Amino acid sequence: MKPRMNFYQAAPDTMKALMALEEQIQSTGLEKSLIELVKIRASQINGCAFCINMHTEDARKRGETEQRIYLLNAWRESPLYTDRERAALAWTESVTLISETHAPDDVYAEVRAQFSDAETVNLTALIGAINAWNRLAIAFRAVHPVKVKASVA
Repeated sequence: MKPRMNFYQAAPDTMKALMALEEQIQSTGLEKSLIELVKIRASQINGCAFCINMHTEDARKRGETEQRIYLLNAWRESPLYTDRERAALAWTESVTLISETHAPDDVYAEVRAQFSDAETVNLTALIGAINAWNRLAIAFRAVHPVKVKASVA
């Protein structure tokens, strides 16, 4: 796959604005581990290899376990996630697939049971932001770094 363009170079002011949103989200008080889980899950749904690669690496750097990263796609069937994380992941799926789900009341009720008003808005902005990043990366064919496997002697 070949990148179509460098969208940072093509529209630097727009990208600065999106980066400013990222900085704001990071400062909201939402748990860093939760932020990464949401970014990974939305990126899985959207099929964004660039963002999956980036956010799994970021999650590992922040202490996330391999097991929780590997099982994220099947979070409903795993006991590894807290009720708060489960609510956030259900909301992530609902908002990411908004044209199909229309953010149903039962999923909203789950998120509201775990998150304050401000946290709910911040979580939803986080989901919107990662979906924007996914769309940019996929549309312009951003290519994630490729690590060469060390040869065994």
